Amino acid sequence: MFKDFRAEGESPAYIQLKAYIETLITQGVMPLHHKLPSTRELSGLLGVSRTTVISAYEALERTGWIEAIKGRGNFVSRAAVHLNEPPSMIEWTERLGPQAFLSEEMDLMKHGIKWEKGMIAFTSIAPDERLFDMSGVKRAFLDRMALEGDVLLNYGYAQGYRPLMRYLMSYMKGKGVETTGKDILITNGFTEGFDLLLTAIGKRSGRILCENPTHQTAIKIMKLHGFEPVGVRMERDGVNMDELKRTLDEGGFDLAYLTPSYHNPTGIVTSPEKRMELLRLLGEHEIPVVEDGFNEELRYSGAHAAPLIACAGTGNSVAYVGSFSKILFPGIRVGWIVADRKLIGYLESLKRARTIHTSTLDQALLFQYLHNGNFERYLKRARTEYKRKYESAVRGCAAHIPMKSMSGEGGLHVFVELDERLDARVILEDCRKLGVVFTPGDIFFTDGGGQHTLRIGFSRVPEERIEEGLRIIGTVVKEHVKALNHRIDV
Repeated sequence: MFKDFRAEGESPAYIQLKAYIETLITQGVMPLHHKLPSTRELSGLLGVSRTTVISAYEALERTGWIEAIKGRGNFVSRAAVHLNEPPSMIEWTERLGPQAFLSEEMDLMKHGIKWEKGMIAFTSIAPDERLFDMSGVKRAFLDRMALEGDVLLNYGYAQGYRPLMRYLMSYMKGKGVETTGKDILITNGFTEGFDLLLTAIGKRSGRILCENPTHQTAIKIMKLHGFEPVGVRMERDGVNMDELKRTLDEGGFDLAYLTPSYHNPTGIVTSPEKRMELLRLLGEHEIPVVEDGFNEELRYSGAHAAPLIACAGTGNSVAYVGSFSKILFPGIRVGWIVADRKLIGYLESLKRARTIHTSTLDQALLFQYLHNGNFERYLKRARTEYKRKYESAVRGCAAHIPMKSMSGEGGLHVFVELDERLDARVILEDCRKLGVVFTPGDIFFTDGGGQHTLRIGFSRVPEERIEEGLRIIGTVVKEHVKALNHRIDV
């Protein structure tokens, strides 16, 4: 016993010794009431300091593994006891509900594209961590902890951290939002915000109006809540209004989910004229709107269009879901909903019942970072970097990929439509063999279409490798087009 113990790595030696003794106890090598060697004896046996052994024994006593009896020594006070035969073995797949199976089926991290080290990956639209302002984050953390660290480590409020709530309401006013009669709820990013709204909404028709294609995560959440997403075809300046009118005339929508700026996956920005017409038509049919404020800050040229919630003025039909996840730090998972005050009241109760509150420490860190004036400086630098990558992606797609169309006015991706005879997933498999991956567009469509489309996310690809990756995609596409034409000629 103890002969195979070695203190290695960066972890303190006493922690390693504690874990080693725990293992001996759980494996039954040291049964209940077994006496441990004295600290002096074990120190000499293992060749470690006596202080190390004393610290390990003290830690084991604190956690209940051993008991120190004055004048007698240290004894095992808790031993692992296992039944020789387990009481039963549960087949968990027979106990799961439909939501578990559906979420697993739509889990792209499990069933999506397999990335390997060294690949040129156009699959992500997360921010490039190399741009993160770490000095500003560290300063913000120290500033806020010095002011109210004891408060931040306790329970917070379901609605959110007040300083951050006030900042974000002012931020939304800066976007032209009339905040009279509205309130705000802090969430764990967009995903929780949308999930809370779909939990709260009464299911009448069970259908949700959206753009086609649309955000894959939103599709997943809609389906998990039992809603059917009904898509309206996108044009260069937003949804096709004639198709929207026909769809609305069919009747029966519980709400509309829209992403008017840097739409995911197309990158299209809905024109101001269509934004106003959308609100008018949806208002006539009394359909509430959930607006996804996706990537609004990442326009690289021209004036930014006001969000739908701003266009609605004093109206209360739009619930805006925002976050800084694609701009600042997705790891802190802070988002927000701005909506009618009554609705926020119910969402707050839902939030409290489900997750109690969003991490107060994360909220306070974000607030202090914003309050210190870092956001504007960071955003200026991020826009410059992403604009260069965006322009490289647009040039590379145009130069190398035979395509029917390309869309994307900003943000962190472009959307490519190939010859309708092509299958992007087949092309993806050939590209993967050459070290390049992208996101096939069919996952974003509500009607099973889009097999000939793909999304190119450039945010995390080194600028010098963007053209290289797009040239490889273009070469594979050309080969597939040539093979199709050859079959037709034959």
